[in-house]
Amino acid sequence: MRSADPISSRVSQRATSVHQAGGDQRFSHAIRAEFPLVIVLGTVAVFYLLLGAKRVEDTSHPLWLVLMLVWLFAAILWSARCVVRHADSLAIKFGEPCGTLILTGSAVAMEMMVISTAMLHGEDNPTLGRDMIFAVVMIALNGFVGLCLLLGGLRHREQRYNLQGVNAYLNVTMALTVLGLVLPDFTTSTAGATLSALQGLFLALMAIVLYAIFLIIQTTLHRQYFAEIEEKALEAAAGNPHHHLPIRSTGYHAVLLLVYLSAVILLAEKFAVPLDNSMEQFGVPDALGGAVVATLVLVPEGLGAIAASLRNQMQRAINILLGSVLATIGMTIPAVVTISLITGRPITLGVHGGNLPLLLLTLGASVVTFASGRTNVLQGCVHLLLFAVFVLLIFAP
Repeated sequence: MRSADPISSRVSQRATSVHQAGGDQRFSHAIRAEFPLVIVLGTVAVFYLLLGAKRVEDTSHPLWLVLMLVWLFAAILWSARCVVRHADSLAIKFGEPCGTLILTGSAVAMEMMVISTAMLHGEDNPTLGRDMIFAVVMIALNGFVGLCLLLGGLRHREQRYNLQGVNAYLNVTMALTVLGLVLPDFTTSTAGATLSALQGLFLALMAIVLYAIFLIIQTTLHRQYFAEIEEKALEAAAGNPHHHLPIRSTGYHAVLLLVYLSAVILLAEKFAVPLDNSMEQFGVPDALGGAVVATLVLVPEGLGAIAASLRNQMQRAINILLGSVLATIGMTIPAVVTISLITGRPITLGVHGGNLPLLLLTLGASVVTFASGRTNVLQGCVHLLLFAVFVLLIFAP
């Protein structure tokens, strides 16, 4: 018995050392994975503590203005990528559509903060809110949807999704888009593509109520409409696509997602200042500023959607992108209208010129694309063509 004790002790010590080594390895991996947080929080500290508002507002040195834009843009993109990573981990834990709603809600909160800050900064720009909302619709429905369909089609040929869920997205999106971005061109209560106070208030309330009803449908009454078709079979065919994600506790991912998202919001607030100043300094088209901000706030969702399409999870990609557009219309338009009513700053909501038929064509093409329950490469090429037209009209309206 006494001779067995040293062996048992050595076995116990070895097991303890292996357990400690595994814990140390997981800890070191977590430190490396969250290294961007140091850079991002350092950038926040620099712009909020070291650089005063006067320094950020400085337009006397164009090189400094460009440096701030590049620095903030890179920090926001890096932080946004981390938001995607933690949102994906939570999505694995909670499943669809709750996982997608986490990512969509994060991006919409960032978008509303950026738009609000940009609208309240500098001179009156009545078209800024409309340009940003229109850009989100074009970039999401044409740019990122086109990339998802193209890349997913090249890898998997055809990809399937839940037709009922897509119909629900498009039904509400088309109604709110036309009422918010097209109808103001044809009202007669006010001059131009604007709405009266009563019309704006009605639009804001209607958008919030309809989006709330959609969320109830999505999360409770008809949750199966937004779930992956044959999810287990698709994941098996894709070779367990989530194996590379280190899944930790819900609290760990939730806290870090909020920290990264808060950093993005804080940096986006600072980013809006040099962006607005550079637009005035260099005389770039107002629509380009809206497109830049829209790209910035859509990066987390766009990256998540492209990754999902490559993993043959087209339903998740659709939930992300169509959910982003719907949340933008359903929440950002009320925010823009509310800011206008409170501050007295006029807003122009109706799109005009070549953007009007482009918007209607995008909605029509989306209906045709998602009418069969299957996607292919050709549909992606059509949406990318419409996105190219959107970019062209920015510089050559």
